[in-house]
Amino acid sequence: MKTNQATKILIVEDEMIIAANMSLQLATLGYDVTGIMLKGEDALVHIKQNIPDIILLDIQLKGTLDGIETAQIIQQDYNIPIIYVTANSDDANFNKAKSTNPYGFISKPFKKQDLQRSIELALNRFYSENEPQPELEHDEENTAPFILSDCIFVRHQDKMVKVQIDDILYIEAERNYSRIHSKNKEYLLVVTLKDLEDKLPENHFIRIHRSFIVNLSQIDEIATSHIVISKKAIPISAESKKQLLQHIQKV
Repeated sequence: MKTNQATKILIVEDEMIIAANMSLQLATLGYDVTGIMLKGEDALVHIKQNIPDIILLDIQLKGTLDGIETAQIIQQDYNIPIIYVTANSDDANFNKAKSTNPYGFISKPFKKQDLQRSIELALNRFYSENEPQPELEHDEENTAPFILSDCIFVRHQDKMVKVQIDDILYIEAERNYSRIHSKNKEYLLVVTLKDLEDKLPENHFIRIHRSFIVNLSQIDEIATSHIVISKKAIPISAESKKQLLQHIQKV
């Protein structure tokens, strides 16, 4: 965890009075506010030039992109914890926002203590999730999966186990590893999601998020901002959704 410099926070809030008050409170708490963006589009440009440690993001923005759509685009390229700020806490908005796996929600109106506690909890979770893991002792040639046209052989408890491609639901990135979620079991592979993506048969799998590859035949639902596989909501951006639909039509 950082100790030698202030945590950098980006505020994305279209009500300037609220944003200015939030910035003032954050400054008194010792945080470094990198900017106040009124629109999601402006936030995307700002992040390219000055990556923050955390983002406070209003769900209801007045620009082309709302807060949830902005979060989805950010998550395609950056690993930045996002805390939603909202005055509208109805179930529909909450469930839609939940699909982006945020690090917290702050309801308006809020107190300085709400900000401080939400940020501290988010940062603790973020650093815990991204803490370097001890190297696993392994022989890469023996642990790398063997990928065939209809199945994958993966290392599991000192054995190579066959997993039918039709049984794989989705594959999730976990730092430098990948976790296969199948109908009956989960398997942790010593391979990055990118390396695995390059080897998987394209007619069965597609990457819809920086952290997820899905099995096309297992998709139960395609919603506006997520897909559903076996009751698991997986976030998807508008561009990835477009590519997914095109891919399905080809298959």
